[in-house]
Amino acid sequence: MTLKLHNFFRSSTSTRLRAALNLKGLEYDYIPYALRKGETRTPGYLAKNPQGLVPSLEREDGTVLTQSLAIIEWLDETHPEPALLPTDADGRARVRALAYMLACEIHPLNNLRVLFRLGDQFGADDAAQKEWFTHWVTLTFDAFETALTDSTGTGTFCHGDAPGLADICLYAQVWNNKRFDIPTENWPTIARIFTELDKLPAFQKAAPPNQPDAV
Repeated sequence: MTLKLHNFFRSSTSTRLRAALNLKGLEYDYIPYALRKGETRTPGYLAKNPQGLVPSLEREDGTVLTQSLAIIEWLDETHPEPALLPTDADGRARVRALAYMLACEIHPLNNLRVLFRLGDQFGADDAAQKEWFTHWVTLTFDAFETALTDSTGTGTFCHGDAPGLADICLYAQVWNNKRFDIPTENWPTIARIFTELDKLPAFQKAAPPNQPDAV
């Protein structure tokens, strides 16, 4: 099965999907888009993904999957090993909750479309956008750090000793934070887990600076 990954090197949602594909050992054609140039707003791309967002994963039959978390769960169902979610219901609930804290509480407020809107509608300059971004990261990372330190479920990674869905989302978000010079050391458990993830080839290969369109 030849997969085509439509993505942008700096997009945290794209980083998530690259990490998942790499963990699953799946090969894919890397198709880059420059978001600031509007390359996902062309008729050709909108025909694949009407939202004009990345990532999109195109299957050999032309079917296009969208939304990173939905695609990752599809990957876990169609390529079960290694599993990205625990086998027990409580474990799956915990991992999903951790992943959603990052994917649903930080990303929707801090993605590129929102930052553009802050600048265009409210005149927010780079400093104001950084303050906005940092506020929402800090609010959730404080809670995320507590959730990790207060649970016996935390191991080498967010849940146990194998990377999963929550780690994929965390790794991507920490890379996104680097653009705004947010020091991960403020959250020692998060920093430790990120360091462990960054040792793994699947995550190293997914990191934004290591993509062919990185500039």
